[in-house]
Amino acid sequence: MRHLYVIAFKSILIKEISRFTRIWIQTLVPPAITMTLYFLIFGNLVGSRIGEMGGVTYMEFIAPGLIMMSVITNSYSNVASSFYSAKFQRNLEEVMVAPVPHYVMIAGYVGGGVARGLCVGLIVTLVALFFVDIHLHHLGLVVLTVFLTSVLFSLGGLINAVFAKSFDDISIIPTFVLTPLTYLGGVFYSLSLLPSFWQGVSALNPVVYMINVFRYGFLGFADISVPLSVGIMVGFCVALWTLAYYLVSRGIGLRS
Repeated sequence: MRHLYVIAFKSILIKEISRFTRIWIQTLVPPAITMTLYFLIFGNLVGSRIGEMGGVTYMEFIAPGLIMMSVITNSYSNVASSFYSAKFQRNLEEVMVAPVPHYVMIAGYVGGGVARGLCVGLIVTLVALFFVDIHLHHLGLVVLTVFLTSVLFSLGGLINAVFAKSFDDISIIPTFVLTPLTYLGGVFYSLSLLPSFWQGVSALNPVVYMINVFRYGFLGFADISVPLSVGIMVGFCVALWTLAYYLVSRGIGLRS
């Protein structure tokens, strides 16, 4: 029976990977172009006037944040659009009635989001090499952070798709939630520059902890405790997985 579950997981995962690689010019190229513009405008033009931040050049400082920003948006959008499309076209019902545990189905869709997030993250990292010398301080933390972040926002995309009633609903969360959280997550500035009150407010933003650990993996310094940040990321992943499993297993938003 477990062998059948593995086959089911692989089938969904391969379908999801094929989905975004088949239209690579729409899924993989735009993030590279967008991040190139960020590096040119914020890193090169603006950064040359700012100087150093945290003991490194401004370009080096924002590079980890820009990579993480691309991972977040692509992991989320991949699962949200794919899962909702399957729900809208009614082919999700075939998977729901198949003799496969719901966690296998969730893992397959989330795996597709993680795969796209990692691909885009790698592409943006290669783009960053044209603008700045990247030195890894802790490779293990970099890999762990990218993986946990991809899982977290892939689960978020799935939950968004469960509740979405139209394709317009898919864009609401990225526009009004993800974008503000990302821009206020310390991508372009150090939290130490903020007044104490706003540092406390920033502590409520989960993206802060992801970028914090990711930047530590590259540069070796962090604004917040690294173990605390990793613990919060794991906690969010567990919470969203539990919620996603509950929604899918109960058929909430999936059965008409």
